[in-house]
Amino acid sequence: MLHWGSDAGGAPAKAETQCPFCSVQCKMTVTPGEKGVPGQHRTAYKVEGVPNAASEGRVCVKGMNAHQHAVHSQRLLHPLVRSNGELVPCSWEEAIEMISRRFQTISEQYGPDANAVYGGGSLTNETAYLLGKFARVALGTRHIDYNGRFCMSAAASAASKTFGIDRGLTFRLADIPLARCIVLAGTNIAECQPTLLPYFHQAKENGAKIVVIDPRKTATAAMADIHLPIRPGTDALLASSMLKIIMDEGFVDEAFVRGRTNGYDELIAYMSGFDLNRAADLCGLEAELIREAARCYGMADTGMILTARGVEQQTDGHLAVRHFLNLVLATGKIGREGCGYGAVTGQGNGQGGREHGQKADQLPGYRSIEKEEDRKYVASVWGVEASSLPGKGVSAYEMMELIHQGKIKSLFVMGSNPVVSNPNAGHAAAGLKNLEFLVVADMFMSETARLADLVLPVTSYLENEGTLTNLEGRVLLRTAGRQAPGETRHDWTILCSIADRLGKGPFFRFNEPEEIFNELRLASKGGIADYYGITYGRLRREEGVYWPCPSPEEDGVGLLFRQSFAHPDGKAVFTATEGERWAGASGDYPLILTNGRVLSHYLTGVQTRRSPTLLARELENFAEIHPLTAQRYRIRDGEWVEILSEHGSFTVRCRMKDHIRQDTLFVPMHWGGVQNVNHATRPELDPFCKMPGFKTTAVRIRPLKN
Repeated sequence: MLHWGSDAGGAPAKAETQCPFCSVQCKMTVTPGEKGVPGQHRTAYKVEGVPNAASEGRVCVKGMNAHQHAVHSQRLLHPLVRSNGELVPCSWEEAIEMISRRFQTISEQYGPDANAVYGGGSLTNETAYLLGKFARVALGTRHIDYNGRFCMSAAASAASKTFGIDRGLTFRLADIPLARCIVLAGTNIAECQPTLLPYFHQAKENGAKIVVIDPRKTATAAMADIHLPIRPGTDALLASSMLKIIMDEGFVDEAFVRGRTNGYDELIAYMSGFDLNRAADLCGLEAELIREAARCYGMADTGMILTARGVEQQTDGHLAVRHFLNLVLATGKIGREGCGYGAVTGQGNGQGGREHGQKADQLPGYRSIEKEEDRKYVASVWGVEASSLPGKGVSAYEMMELIHQGKIKSLFVMGSNPVVSNPNAGHAAAGLKNLEFLVVADMFMSETARLADLVLPVTSYLENEGTLTNLEGRVLLRTAGRQAPGETRHDWTILCSIADRLGKGPFFRFNEPEEIFNELRLASKGGIADYYGITYGRLRREEGVYWPCPSPEEDGVGLLFRQSFAHPDGKAVFTATEGERWAGASGDYPLILTNGRVLSHYLTGVQTRRSPTLLARELENFAEIHPLTAQRYRIRDGEWVEILSEHGSFTVRCRMKDHIRQDTLFVPMHWGGVQNVNHATRPELDPFCKMPGFKTTAVRIRPLKN
């Protein structure tokens, strides 16, 4: 119970907090119990869900056990510096002095763009905002991006082009039970956002039909009325197939299309020569099954389409999402109750983390770093000259390429583990090893931290107050209920300390997160993601406020696009562009590798693998393989196998599952080392949003005999 707060009577205090993991951000309380059970050395903790508008008081197994990593004995408690090849303790004074000196030296020798910053989608809004400001004001570098590039970039860019705004859900979670048809494309909500499942069960009880598009019969697909086991990499083609049927069979809402959209005539021309049977064959599906799904969505009075990483993590992910958005617009199923589009955000603050400046091309409020008026406004808030702000940088993986080319010499990593999460992971790790200076701020000795010259210990979700924005655009305040252990510091205070040592202290005079948030509010004012009307006081009283919220007197907007879209003319935009389809598997690499999540782990597993309860559920990585495929390659259930692509290989045990396509292998993404699936994933990027093609890698498999 060390470092835990106490109530007036001296008893351990109940910490009111929210889960640090997925984008639902379930509210909960964590209460430490008393030691004293004979033979028991650990403190028992009681975790309870708190009623709220998103999860309605539900908490999944990850949230119930999240405190286990926060109180884990492996928490980093002191700064560590590399000396004679080993990481050894040092003081904060030494750490901050070293960072400022090395950054300044590299900037003077190579230019400011030789320093780079790599953030994360689980940081609070305050830290994400400050990280962007730190890169551009304190370091003066254009090179900042974050791991959300691998999560939401395809859906974000597609929604921005189509609607003029990117917010995870265009509707409220409470609207889901009002839909009469729900299409879940490449999303396994049952394992990734399990506390949302009751919304979909309520919809089914109300008569809704659910269509699931996934190469595996997941726990989510098990509740579907129609399951489309698609060949990975053909999602855009499937969406166009459904659109062809909707257009041919008269399910288009002509009044909506003519009154509220642009580009429909071009879409008609694009679809005129579309061959449904050929498309079905390429998708690995029966044309009649596609027809059944299209009719289900087209005929429903209300309907929703939700996409996630299965559709988005492809080299045509941007256009794949836009083709699904064509379906939404053609049927007019948006801007009213029970209708809309949703990108099921992955990371805890995947939404807010991409809104306020840690993305290479963005300034706070979803402003563009390339627009002069946006630069001038943000510069005025920051008190600097607009001309001093650097220009657009590059995406997360492209930063790894610049490191290999010697153009980036130092990297500051906060809240991420790029050694495991990047595609072509061996290439990324090799680059990081060759940096002149690598700083990592983390709670644990991650795979990336092990390579660092300096490691900074940061506080956990139980100790670090701040706001996060959930998948429906609801801004939530997470309070701190536990004192910081050891010498750990809040991530935002670390940034302020470094900036001060770099001579930029006057721009980083913050004493608490609320002060940062108030500057963020002003910086976002008038932007697409307008937080100006949201205050800590409102968040405490209202338990969450939707953005956009332009003034404190207004309610946030939960259901978007009732009257108009966010483009200047108020209209949404169809696309008639066909992406370059993945070439597919080949003779040398005949199988398709796709990756994803499992219920008990999160991202690269740095936190969840420190939870004994969660780790016990999945101790090691695995590959799902169809029994007939396993038989063809003489692989036995539970046997160790090597999976190889053109880019690398990894080793895992296999699990025979008849719920997966025979041409597809599925491997979770939560493990590093020899079990890291990203050793094999390919480095090609989506040309629109720079998303890697995690879901489509051609591989071969072989058993590892004793």
